[in-house]
Amino acid sequence: MSTEFIVPDMTCGHCVKTITSAVQAVAPAAKVTTDLASHRVAIDGADPEKARAAIEEAGYEVQPA
Repeated sequence: MSTEFIVPDMTCGHCVKTITSAVQAVAPAAKVTTDLASHRVAIDGADPEKARAAIEEAGYEVQPA
């Protein structure tokens, strides 16, 4: 199951790493794919609500894609 979010304040490689780590902390097998230019985060293999909550807890705004 794939979920996509827009994370407007994801602006650099550090943000990507932080978001990926946050999602994988709640779903270790999740595949996280990011597109920095469009601020999109695609997640395969994680509960969408848990993934969203993890990204928000890491300090980022999350919007539906």
